[in-house]
Amino acid sequence: MSMPRTSAETFAGSRRAYVPRTALVAVASLALLTGCQFKGAASLPLPGGAAGKDFYRVTVEFPDVLDLVPQSAVKVNDVTVGRVESIRLKGYTAVVVVRVEDRVSLPANARASLRQTSLLGEKFVSLDSPLAEAPAGRLTNGALIDLKRTSRNVEVEELLATLSLVLNGGSLEQIQVINRELVAALKGREGKVRDLLSQLDVFVGGLDKQKGDIVRALDSLDRLSGRLAQQRDVLAVALRDLPGGTQVLTDERADLTKVLQGLDRLGTVAVRVINGSQQNTVADLKALQPILAQLNAAGSSLPNALELLTTYPFPKTIDQGIKGDYANLYATLDLNLTGALGNTGGLPPVPPLPPLPSLPPLPSLPPLPPGPVPLPSIPLPLGPGAKLPGLPLLAAGDSFGLAGLLMRGLA
Repeated sequence: MSMPRTSAETFAGSRRAYVPRTALVAVASLALLTGCQFKGAASLPLPGGAAGKDFYRVTVEFPDVLDLVPQSAVKVNDVTVGRVESIRLKGYTAVVVVRVEDRVSLPANARASLRQTSLLGEKFVSLDSPLAEAPAGRLTNGALIDLKRTSRNVEVEELLATLSLVLNGGSLEQIQVINRELVAALKGREGKVRDLLSQLDVFVGGLDKQKGDIVRALDSLDRLSGRLAQQRDVLAVALRDLPGGTQVLTDERADLTKVLQGLDRLGTVAVRVINGSQQNTVADLKALQPILAQLNAAGSSLPNALELLTTYPFPKTIDQGIKGDYANLYATLDLNLTGALGNTGGLPPVPPLPPLPSLPPLPSLPPLPPGPVPLPSIPLPLGPGAKLPGLPLLAAGDSFGLAGLLMRGLA
């Protein structure tokens, strides 16, 4: 026999039936709001994220994103302007696609870094302007920020691991020993150490003032090294042949010593000769000065006079009267034969010439002796005022033409 249910039990049973119904309605509503494509809790936006509907996508490459997850914040100057849309692995590089509100203007050469809100807070992507260069352009949809412009902060775990390594296996535990030994080494030498530090300060200051010269010297040394590298083959040949050359010098050392001693004696004699003939040399130079002055005054007369020696006894214009190996002669003869022949009205008849006698036979010539035949010498008068046979001696003012020479020969 069943007992009647109280009002409290009835309310509890109705409450248990109401809770599953409410959960089912919430899930159904969420499915409808997300377009019936629920991808898990990672696809749900985090509270406090960017609420803008207009956005553009930017791809960022990181060597390691640690524990960064989708829906994480994207901030500019610590202000949330977007969120992480997806994270995927490409080789050994993490490719992060972020959504940035369209109202946010960033330069095209912006940089990205992986930071966290606090010491143990959540990770987020920070977009910042470049530090080493001026901002240029604008970051647009589909832009890429590669590994050269991304970085990340040191993790707390990494810092603690490094500190643990220093404390456990490093030299930190030896600091007390080092301090004690340092005090023992400096005891009684404080003044010298202080003086050493002062001198070191002056030395470093001098180096700082001369850093420009040091840089130039290093640049010159770099250029010299480059040239030596270019001439490496030549230097190798020189170093290879240098021992042979030094051996030759070693073998000829005695002769080279004699040559140098002879040069020393020659220098001594030359100095003595120069000192002894100094006055005569100066006097000769002074006596030569008038001659040089007259030669300078002669100007071009002496070269023009010397030029006639190349065509003597004819002038330098002889090529204008004789062309090549022949000469043109134009002569006009006006003969008056009336007085010699009388007024006969014509020339007398010419009597016939008698026939020429026959020539006797030529005698046979003796054979020539072997060897060269000596030619008879022909004496020519070459004394002062002499003239060649058949050519009259030309005087100053005579005509140098071929007709003049013929007329003088006829005379």
